[in-house]
Amino acid sequence: MLADATITLPGTGGLELTLGVIALLVLAGFAAGWVDAVVGGGGLIQLPALLLFVPDITAVQALATNKVGSIMGTSTSSITYYRRVHPDMRTAAPMAIAAFVAAVGGAALASNIPEQALRPIIIVVLILVAIYTAAKPKLGAVTDLRWSGNRHYGAAIGLGLAIGAYDGLLGPGTGSFLVISLVSVLGYAFLPASALAKIVNFATNLGALVFFVPYGAVLWGIGIVVGAANILGAYIGTRMAVAKGSGFIRIAFLVVVAALIIKLTWDVISGS
Repeated sequence: MLADATITLPGTGGLELTLGVIALLVLAGFAAGWVDAVVGGGGLIQLPALLLFVPDITAVQALATNKVGSIMGTSTSSITYYRRVHPDMRTAAPMAIAAFVAAVGGAALASNIPEQALRPIIIVVLILVAIYTAAKPKLGAVTDLRWSGNRHYGAAIGLGLAIGAYDGLLGPGTGSFLVISLVSVLGYAFLPASALAKIVNFATNLGALVFFVPYGAVLWGIGIVVGAANILGAYIGTRMAVAKGSGFIRIAFLVVVAALIIKLTWDVISGS
């Protein structure tokens, strides 16, 4: 069968993949790009797909290769959001720089801190975020900034440092954490929050790759294939988010957070 035919992608150390596996990775990349563009959390789809379908891939290789696919998608959604929503770059730039620096440090710590120790904490935080968002139907409907001037930029930098470190260290749900932080802490509506989140998420992906590329963990052939699909998903997702607005993004956010809670809870229970 055609799906069982194998090919060797460049930059994978001679790893052979069937066409069926490549098709599944492309599908996962497209879905991840769409989810990431709308509300973040595409790693929920893309990272498990790499671990499940690519034979003998290590956790660090999966995390690094996932970043290649993700940065290709976030670059597309960042540009599209910038053209259509015109996010405040005075907030995005310092937040992205802080997130980039923190992501480099988080990636360097990735092999030294057990993920299993952090997952229960992340699950509790996500549950609280979901309850908070569901209980406040007007949250993120309009932009109503909490602070102005240096207090606003200082809070943005603090969020960038915290979430950037998390993305370099673990990653799942980074985009969702960025969106809800921009909405609940800084006071943005969901649509401009998603636009700002993509710019910052691009920086965190880049920061992680600054560590992972010299480390030699990236499987480039797989990353580029997944990334190409991610680009298409990101473009379509961004246009849908802009067209449908903050209400649509809020619903998508709650769905993605619920999926993250289920996935991480299952990981803890199963010990995976």
